[in-house]
Amino acid sequence: MTTPTQSTPAHSAPAPASTAAGNVADRAVKRRRVLDILDTAGRDSLLLTSNTALTWYLDGSRVHISLAGDPIAALLVDRAGDHLVTFNNEAGRIAAEELPEGVSLDTVPWNGQLHAAAAKLALGGDPLVEAAVATELRAARQQLLPGEASRYARLSADVARAMTDVLQAVTPQTTEFQLVSELAARIVAMGAEPLVLLCNGEARSSYRHPLATHSPIGRRAMAVVCARRNGLVANVTRWVAFDAGTPAELDAEARIATVEADIFRATVPGVRLNQVFSEIQEAYSRHGFGQDQWKLHHQGGPAGYAGRDPRVTAEVTDTIVLNQPFTWNPSGPGVKIEDTVLLTESGVRVLTVDERWPTTEVDGRRRPLTLRP
Repeated sequence: MTTPTQSTPAHSAPAPASTAAGNVADRAVKRRRVLDILDTAGRDSLLLTSNTALTWYLDGSRVHISLAGDPIAALLVDRAGDHLVTFNNEAGRIAAEELPEGVSLDTVPWNGQLHAAAAKLALGGDPLVEAAVATELRAARQQLLPGEASRYARLSADVARAMTDVLQAVTPQTTEFQLVSELAARIVAMGAEPLVLLCNGEARSSYRHPLATHSPIGRRAMAVVCARRNGLVANVTRWVAFDAGTPAELDAEARIATVEADIFRATVPGVRLNQVFSEIQEAYSRHGFGQDQWKLHHQGGPAGYAGRDPRVTAEVTDTIVLNQPFTWNPSGPGVKIEDTVLLTESGVRVLTVDERWPTTEVDGRRRPLTLRP
């Protein structure tokens, strides 16, 4: 790692060896993409301040303390290089463990103005702000680079295995809190952060975003995990049940998988996301869920450095590209299906796969069934 540039000598941080996940080749491509944004805007610098943009550009560096809080760093990208600014009480860890090669590091007091300090490093002190080019930045991170795709596949497989391990061991007496606590322990043990943990047992199956309670899961349950590692977020939903299921449940489970299959077929390069959204609306009606089902829960969208980047709606006109990750999550009364996938030259490839999980073939692809321990 190079020694950090001391733009503010009185507050510069030391520079121990970095252990950040960044891939040098991937980072060079990302820098070129941001410089292209600056060229188009006719500007010379850009200030990155969101967790999504920072972890993408730094290629996986951890720039948070609280999962619910703002990043503890800001980054100025200009024609001369990349300049990270953090608080003085964070600088040691950032320099030692998160600072990619070639990025300078400056600090402000723990009670200082982080964004203002980073902006002052720009020529004229007036950089382009992230919000002004949010669409362009989203396009810049759509297509995963080789290092990112490899890390994402490993994370997704790890999360799928954790889900299998936990749900194989539960019983009807397991409470929702016990189930998600086991998931949380496994997610943290794999070096990831559990951003979302949801569970609904039999008595709460009507809730599509079910925060856990002390209720036993009973006859059947849904579990949801969104886990982040190296900035990338893998999302997965699974079901477990302790009987054969009712005819209505089995029918709905099969039909929601065909809704998803229609969405996968619509997810092709060159198609706009709002066109996929129209296909989603039609798929619900086509498979017997009714024309208003899409209104009862969001439908997912592109994934990667945010849980959804963005959630798809009729107003989102981003164009799909190769090597773009997605998490679609169609749902109906008592059913939902969700995996993290990557759009490759051979089509949609599911990343959140554990070969131990029971599956069935849907439209030529193995899709998860309800686990029945």
